[in-house]
Amino acid sequence: MRKLISTGSPFEKTAGYSRAVVQGDWCFVAGTTGYDYATMTMPESVEEQARNCLATIGRALEEGGFSFADVVRAHYYLTDAAYVDRVFPILGETFGDVRPAATMIVCGLNKPEMKIEIEVTALRRNG
Repeated sequence: MRKLISTGSPFEKTAGYSRAVVQGDWCFVAGTTGYDYATMTMPESVEEQARNCLATIGRALEEGGFSFADVVRAHYYLTDAAYVDRVFPILGETFGDVRPAATMIVCGLNKPEMKIEIEVTALRRNG
């Protein structure tokens, strides 16, 4: 059974994607930037953006019947290497005990105000 999860972001409809897709025991969460989807605003700081990313991802995981503890893979995309040390503690708050396999890449993102994008994959734990 396939379940599509949406945040209600206008980007999902326009670009033709889901915030997350649940397929069996797997949950694939799309790359998520730091928008506050309630106000469609982007915070200035990379720290606030990272926290917004994680909050949006957390809600999508929960809607799919998962939690951060189920995350087995994470991809982090930053627009500046100087942000790495600023987001490490925030990522550690969420994933420090979970310790998914992770990759961090410095690259360009779709809009100039975007400083971070996070994508995760979760596998439902048995028991």
